[in-house]
Formats: sequence, C-alpha cells, structure tokens
Amino acid sequence: MNQRTPIVVTGGAGYIGSHTCKALAAAGFEPVSFDSLVNGHRELVRWGPFEAGDLLDPRSIRAVLERYAPAAVVHFAAFAYVGQSVREPAAYYRNNVAGTLNLLDAMVAAGTARIVFSSTCAVYGEPERMPITEDVMARPVNPYGRTKLAVEGMLADFGAAYGIESVCLRYFNAAGADPEAETGEDHRPETHLVPLVLDAAAGRRPSVTVNGTDYATPDGTCIRDFIHVSDLAGAHVLAVEHLLAGGGSEVVNLGSGRGASVREVIETARAVTGREIRVETGPRRPGDPPVLIGSWRKAERVLRWRPLRSDMETIIADAWRWHRKRFA
Repeated sequence: MNQRTPIVVTGGAGYIGSHTCKALAAAGFEPVSFDSLVNGHRELVRWGPFEAGDLLDPRSIRAVLERYAPAAVVHFAAFAYVGQSVREPAAYYRNNVAGTLNLLDAMVAAGTARIVFSSTCAVYGEPERMPITEDVMARPVNPYGRTKLAVEGMLADFGAAYGIESVCLRYFNAAGADPEAETGEDHRPETHLVPLVLDAAAGRRPSVTVNGTDYATPDGTCIRDFIHVSDLAGAHVLAVEHLLAGGGSEVVNLGSGRGASVREVIETARAVTGREIRVETGPRRPGDPPVLIGSWRKAERVLRWRPLRSDMETIIADAWRWHRKRFA
C-alpha cells in the first residue's frame, strides 16, 4: 500500500471524524473529508482534502468516490442527539439511514468495497449484564439507536449481495481531545457531560446539571464508560488496516472496560482544573440506564486495539487543554 492511499471520511469535519483524519494521516493515508458542515467545522479539516457535500445528494458522494478512488470509506456522518431523535425521528431516519443508503449505492457503483462504520452502544438499549459484549442482544430504545442498528443490518445485506466488507464500531461515551489540542469537541448545542462540566469550570455557564441522583449506583448518579477520542480514532485506523489486509466483516465494541459516575467526572474535573464547579440536580432523563460499561476484548483480539488514554484524569486534562484554547 503506498504512503498516501486515499480514505474518504464522511463527517470528517466533526468531533471524532477530525481526530480520525489526524490518525489516518499519521498512519500514511490521505483522509478526504466529506462533510456538509451542518454540525462540523471547516477549520478542523487539517490533514487532507475537504469536499463539501451531503449524503442526501447522491451525486455529490458519487463524484467524490469517482475522483479519489479510495481504498475504503470511514463513515461518521449522522445526526447523533438522542433527545432530538425522539422529537424528530423522520429527520434521523432520513439522514442516518437514507443518507447511508446513498453512500452504499455510490460505493457499489464506484467499486469501493470496504467501509468502517461509526456505530454506537445505543444499539444495546438497556442491557441486563455488564460489561457489555458483542453477543448481548441489540434492543435500542430510541430512534437514534434504531437508525444505527438499521445501518448495521444494511451493511450485512450489502456484504452478502455486493461483497462490501465492513467493520461496525460500537463505541461508548467519546470524550477528551487531541493531546496536542489541534482538534477537539465543539458541539452546538453541547450536550456531552465533559465539555459541559468544563464550561462550568471556565465560567462559560453558571453550573452543570446532574440528571438523576437516585440510581442504584454507589453515589446515586449514572455510571458510563468514557473512551478517549484519540483511542477511538486509533481504532478506526486499525479497522481500515484490518479490511485492507483482507480481514472480513466484524462488529466490535470500543470501550474502556470501566465506568465513572457523573459525580466522579465532576470531582476529577475539579481536581484537574483547580476550579470550583457549581452543581445543580435535575430529574432523570427518560431511557437513561443506571450503568453502561463495554468490554473491549474482541477489539483487542480482532484489531489488536486497547484503550491507552481512557483514564478519566487524562481525558479531562486533554479536554481542558483544548477547551481553554478553543474558548479562550
């Protein structure tokens, strides 16, 4: 494989997409970011070409695949707000499912036969055992999770019919930022816990709200598996390399194998930033399970991947460095 093999990255101007583009470039690939910029940021496309386009316009993605003849596609482009998906399911099915269908049709037409898909632990819904392994029944409880599971099914069907090989990466709570602060998290609106906590530490918001303090957990707040975004990016590179080496289709969890409660995240942020963080309490959010922790043993076995930066102190320190740079 030559040193600048093109890889098309849909959603490459987004949070995880931009980190993955940096990791792909470091591994010798040429990441081509295809993004509508509805949620992405043009200035975060720094490691390869940018192509403006929307998967709901099949001509635009087909033109990009024909122009670059990529060895693989890494597919992030999707709407990803759970609450919004409940309020606007039509938008989620149209964007996430119909948009992916356009992408897969374009791949078949262009002869692009490998794809790494950004899936989610939301496909599991409210599982009854921890840590979650890939053989746990997928029973999503919201439209966002259902659209991701629908795409996984599409990939299996396109594999059987058209020979497209895929790796579906079901990851848990992405957090943190590039250790060199070249890219990071900037959602608008922001809904993720770590940046909300750091907003409160920086004085950009008066407080952070803890939704639910009466869960059956040691401190009463939800426990989540936080995975450093740079670890996630590295897994996508390994998945691309797996497919280019002739590896078959896989469904793989990406988690740290350990959990941190909401209160633990806040306390870690206080220690790392040295700032006071005011906390308010709110009601539980519908559908929030008490605990979500994922096993990463299959990822280790299939992709030779393991989380390296996913302890909470490192996640917060890297995110805080980016946060101060981005929102100074």
